[in-house]
Amino acid sequence: MVAVSHNSPEFGMELSSDSSSIDPRDFRNALGSFATGVTVITAAAPDGRQAGLTCNSFASVSLNPPLVLWSLVIYSPSMSIFQDASHFSVNVLGASQQALATQFATRAEDKFAGVKWEPGLGGAPVLADVVATFQCRTADRYYGGDHVIFLGAVESYAYNRAEPLLFARGSFGRFVSGA
Repeated sequence: MVAVSHNSPEFGMELSSDSSSIDPRDFRNALGSFATGVTVITAAAPDGRQAGLTCNSFASVSLNPPLVLWSLVIYSPSMSIFQDASHFSVNVLGASQQALATQFATRAEDKFAGVKWEPGLGGAPVLADVVATFQCRTADRYYGGDHVIFLGAVESYAYNRAEPLLFARGSFGRFVSGA
């Protein structure tokens, strides 16, 4: 099952803009000035295939109803699993989990090797010992340029007070309170 949204290329909508004056590498460097948290997004397809990837495009959308979003480049090897999955899990990494972020950022065949996790809603892996988890039903998908934006309806969440892992300008870091 591959679901498409109302603005997908399959329905003939084309986004047009003159971005020829914007250098993609320089634009990415500018975006890197915005510090983000670091998450691992996971999902399981109905046939049992699993996917997990490091992501910093995670954001809250709405408190009522509770909605979140994240995006994935359209040519990702994991795209078919996320497209087929009914649910996904957002796992917010802690300051000591840089190695886990790096592991899920690779093209390794089994990114879950050595990782403690439990199956969550829809079979999406929920990683152990993370700062927060958001188990989401895939509510919609939107095409945005070279990415698919996944909108999730939060059905379950958990969190603790551990320090989160941050990412800015190509490097991992920590939050410094009162700076």
